[in-house]
Amino acid sequence: MTLAGAASASDASGAARPRFALVDAVRGAAIIGVVVYHFFWDLSYLWLIPVDVSTQPVWVAFARTLLGSFVFLVGVGLALAHGKGIRWRAFWRRLAIIGGAALLVTAGTLIAFPETFVYFGVLHAITLFSVMGLAFLGAPLWLVFGLAVLFVGAPIVYTAPVFSERIWSWIGFWPVPPPTNDLVPIFPWFGLTLAGIGIARLVLASGWAGRIGHWQAQGRFSQLLVKAGRWSLVIYLVHQPLLLAVLYPASSTVLAGASAVNSFNRTCQIGCMDTGASEAYCTAYCACALDEVETRGLWEAVQTPSPTPEQTEAVNGVVLACTANVPLDVPPAQ
Repeated sequence: MTLAGAASASDASGAARPRFALVDAVRGAAIIGVVVYHFFWDLSYLWLIPVDVSTQPVWVAFARTLLGSFVFLVGVGLALAHGKGIRWRAFWRRLAIIGGAALLVTAGTLIAFPETFVYFGVLHAITLFSVMGLAFLGAPLWLVFGLAVLFVGAPIVYTAPVFSERIWSWIGFWPVPPPTNDLVPIFPWFGLTLAGIGIARLVLASGWAGRIGHWQAQGRFSQLLVKAGRWSLVIYLVHQPLLLAVLYPASSTVLAGASAVNSFNRTCQIGCMDTGASEAYCTAYCACALDEVETRGLWEAVQTPSPTPEQTEAVNGVVLACTANVPLDVPPAQ
């Protein structure tokens, strides 16, 4: 039971099919990466760190690398498990498990994040890509790789606002994605599944297959990776509820102070930058504002959604003080 699938058991003719421990290890590394990413995403969401993980370029690149590895491994798994003939019973069983898990994710996020619930995330994409990929297990390799390039490249040269609508966004081509916590459209991501199918077929037809197939996890860490890869779907489903079960209460108790400070800083920075001021100025201004709020004891005033006239006047005093004290020509940090 894995997030991306793997070869196992035997084919329809009874011939043994290899299980590549190295593929499991790569998948295990990817799912551990997902847990790490979501841990910091949760910290960011709960204002426990000052960085917005959902927009910070390094974190965005990390998340896309993880996603790319999973959809690539979907193709690898299809070629390994069904390249010599589709084992329909195993295929439909696996598809039902992953499709059911995708529905659980949709239901869970609809309850927890109704405005940004997941309607076509990674598990939904894996379910669809697994079906689409069957058509390419025996197709000419030039077609497989050619379409892989087409799927990956098409959204770079073409976008249309209509695909930003939630109903069409699962296809891709949107200039701006609709609000959702996870969206994995066909374009470009199915291109990586096709690449996985093509590369796995090349490896299976070469002498590399035997070398890779003989790799076994020796150390404790590599054995952990293999085990994580084989249980990646379970890890994927349970890790976020467990993380939030620990972090959410902490954000409102022992870490409430850090959450308040980070929330204030990030909100202040965004609001300041929206006025057209420089990043250096906004950093200095928000540092001044935070110091004034703490010195004057105005945390309740800045956190309440319905401030009293007195609280509003006190907060306006902070704005006036920092506007007067922070020069507009603040030099950028070195």
